[in-house]
Amino acid sequence: MNLHDWIDELCDALDLDAEVDEGLVLDLARVAAHNVTRPAAPISTFLLGLAAGRQGADPEKVEELAARARVLAESWDRPRGADEPKVDVEVPDDSAVDHTADVRDLEDA
Repeated sequence: MNLHDWIDELCDALDLDAEVDEGLVLDLARVAAHNVTRPAAPISTFLLGLAAGRQGADPEKVEELAARARVLAESWDRPRGADEPKVDVEVPDDSAVDHTADVRDLEDA
């Protein structure tokens, strides 16, 4: 079974009708794990999904929310009083890219 199959089966089990950009989610998890702490990865992705669901987010809005979370995670060690992170970032659309190998990278993190 590959990641796409798992996502489909999990969505069925959770009664979700959702498209998942696993690359976007895995990227956020990787950045949170490396820049904040490993347990921040699942919590960050859960909160991304919660925010997206509560806001009825379309794919572009999900990318925007993920970019905000990523910028925050990337700047997590910034000195107190430093400028707030800029969240107006361009997020490349890689939804057509197969990121199943990225799962191994996340597990090795």
